[in-house]
Amino acid sequence: MFTGLVESLGRVLAVIPEAPGVRLVVAAATLDRQTLIGESICISGCCLSVVHVDDSGVAFQLGAETLSRTMLGALVVGSVVNIERSMRPSDRLGGHLVTGHIDGVGRLVQRVQEGDWVNCHFFAAPALLNQMAAKGSVAIDGVSLTVVGVTATTFCVALIPHTLQSTTLGTLDTGSDVNLETDLIFKYVARWLETLGAGSPAIVNCLSGH
Repeated sequence: MFTGLVESLGRVLAVIPEAPGVRLVVAAATLDRQTLIGESICISGCCLSVVHVDDSGVAFQLGAETLSRTMLGALVVGSVVNIERSMRPSDRLGGHLVTGHIDGVGRLVQRVQEGDWVNCHFFAAPALLNQMAAKGSVAIDGVSLTVVGVTATTFCVALIPHTLQSTTLGTLDTGSDVNLETDLIFKYVARWLETLGAGSPAIVNCLSGH
C-alpha cells in the first residue's frame, strides 16, 4: 500500500525483453543496496516487486498485463519515473490510500497556467470518471491529487509548484498519457451498492436518513 506522496524521481537504465514481458532497471536516490528482493515499489503509479538489486540500480519484471494496461510499456532508457516505497503501518497517510493497481490510462488534453499553479484537464474513460467526484482523490502516475471537477469526458486537478518540481507531472505536455488509479474506498462503496441493487432496503434507508 502507498500514499501517493512521491519520494524521489528515478531514471530508467535498461528495458530488457524477457518473454512474455520485460525487465525494467531503475536508478534513484531512494533505491539503494538496502532495497530488499521482493519489496514492493510504486513506479509511476504501478506496484512492482523488486527482483534484483546491485550498485547500478534496482530491477523489476513487468508482465504482459502490466505492459498492456499501463504506461510502463512506453518507458525507454532515460525515461524519468515517480518512485514511492510502500508505507509502514506507523507512517502518516499524507495523501490517500493508493494500491498501485492501475485502473486505466488517461490523456492530458489541456494545461492552464494560473500564476505558479497549473490546472490540468485529463480525458478518461466514462467508467473511471464515474468513480471520481470533486474534492475526491485520484492518483496520476502515482501522485495523490485532489479532483477539482469532473465533466462527462474529463476531470481536472490543480498542481502546486512543489508537485510540478518534484514529480514527472511538471513535464507533461498536452497529449501525454498517464496511469490512473481511482479512489479505493469509492470503488468498494460503488461495488457494495451495485451488489445490493437500486431497490435494496439498505440503500433506501441510507438515502432516507434512517
